[in-house]
Amino acid sequence: MIIEPRMRGFICVTSHPDGCAQSVRNQIEYVQSKGEIDGPKKVLVIGASTGFGLASRIAAAFGSDAATIGVFFEKPPVEGKPGSPGWYNSAAFEAEAYQAGLYAKSVNGDAFSNEIKRQTLDLIKADLGQVDLVIYSLASPVRLHPVTGVLHRSVLKPIGATYTNKTVDFHTGVVTDISIAPCQDDDIANTVAVMGGEDWAMWIDALKAENLLAPGVKTVAYSYIGPSLTEAVYRKGTIGRAKDHLEASAFSISDSLKSIDGQALVSVNKALVTQASSAIPVIPLYISLLYKIMKEKGIHEGCIEQIQRLYQDRLYTGEAIPTDDKGRIRIDDWEMRDDVQEQVAALWQQATTESLAEIGDLEGYRKDFLNLFGFDFAGVDYKADSDEMIDIPSIS
Repeated sequence: MIIEPRMRGFICVTSHPDGCAQSVRNQIEYVQSKGEIDGPKKVLVIGASTGFGLASRIAAAFGSDAATIGVFFEKPPVEGKPGSPGWYNSAAFEAEAYQAGLYAKSVNGDAFSNEIKRQTLDLIKADLGQVDLVIYSLASPVRLHPVTGVLHRSVLKPIGATYTNKTVDFHTGVVTDISIAPCQDDDIANTVAVMGGEDWAMWIDALKAENLLAPGVKTVAYSYIGPSLTEAVYRKGTIGRAKDHLEASAFSISDSLKSIDGQALVSVNKALVTQASSAIPVIPLYISLLYKIMKEKGIHEGCIEQIQRLYQDRLYTGEAIPTDDKGRIRIDDWEMRDDVQEQVAALWQQATTESLAEIGDLEGYRKDFLNLFGFDFAGVDYKADSDEMIDIPSIS
């Protein structure tokens, strides 16, 4: 079938298998171009099919020759209807890994559930014995709690007062003001339950209980801070409370790993175009301005550049891992440079529908958004028939 992008609000409801495969190949080539990483050899990535999680799997496999197990919750294709982009990403990753002689298997299902944890633990036990790196990169709006049975839904809202600021519809380029009402009742608790550190700790406890963590194991979860411009709706909003909980969980998890000389860390990463960030008001306008500035300065990074630098320059240098005063790895250091943020703040005041095309990088934003779904990659013939019925080898 010929597959074209079809938009529904802030999401694309189609994905292109050949484009997703090209995306994976591009990321592999980047990692290989940067040289060998003296890093992990047996890796579990929880949330492994898109974004930072996929980049983490690629960087481990093709930078460090690591065996990888990826856990994700993706939709397979059916005749005449493409699967989700994460499904095609994972299929392409496994195919490339096998061709390179690397172990790669995947588990598709709800990573919050006891069933998927059990399936993953059994796979590690059977095939790898132990893992020496666990990446936690889940991004889900809901969580069915495996103990209480309660379905928690996260919200992206400010706390205490209505928040009003500029935003942009990245499809049309129209800049408008938007107001977001503050959270209510159990919104904070529910958001923390979904996006905080409880499930990360559950995974590590389950792995440790069955002796599946190698001595010296590292586990890393991903977070974001961002500038003062976005903090009311992000870092000081409901999602910020969840990130606070995630970051605090790193210390308790590290304590639980002391007996095997293990360490839990949070990496604060750069703002990037993701399915989640595209739906957060204000963030697309900020990213459009940020991209323009960072590209001009030659310091722009996507997911794979961020994670490759995280592995090579932070996690696996042979020296103590540098962290900030709250124990976090700051791989957002280039985004948060004073000169970058001062320019973003100045451009923010100038941002209108008329000026954004010149002062921002809305085209770069749109391209990255389409890339998430396998569209707009050089070297892919989007007018040709594409086979939507692609299997993930280790799952089919």
